Amino acid sequence: MLSINTKAPDFAIPDQDGGIVHLSDYAGKWLVLYFYPKDNTSGCTTEALNFTAALDDFRALGADIVGVSPDSPASHCRFIDKNGLKFRLLSDGEQVMLKDYGVWQLKKMYGKEYHGVVRSTYIIDPDGIIRAGWEKVRVKGHVEAVLNTLQELQNG
Repeated sequence: MLSINTKAPDFAIPDQDGGIVHLSDYAGKWLVLYFYPKDNTSGCTTEALNFTAALDDFRALGADIVGVSPDSPASHCRFIDKNGLKFRLLSDGEQVMLKDYGVWQLKKMYGKEYHGVVRSTYIIDPDGIIRAGWEKVRVKGHVEAVLNTLQELQNG
């Protein structure tokens, strides 16, 4: 997990449409950057739907939401279309951004070890500074916690 009050690592990776996205594209805005393991799995779908449902609340606070996983842009397009998602998804198949943000970690399932995405979220301020972070996120109640934290950060 990256430290709070430090500069967020820059990135240059494709979104679902193949366009290259940089952290600097969000300069002057709040950014909720969330990392998830895989498109079209139950927890990841629930999290994406919860962020979509709260999108107007985040936008009212001047914040964009962006999801990141190792899935391909084509997979992201299918995930967005199937679930009616209303925000950008970034594709990090090379795991460069995932490693830079500290979310590509050794995991265990059924006694087997493998590397994968640890579900995590960061709030990045308009100057590109990390102001809050969550690691090993439990989906239930998470979007509300992120929204509440964003409101607290903005209200000082």
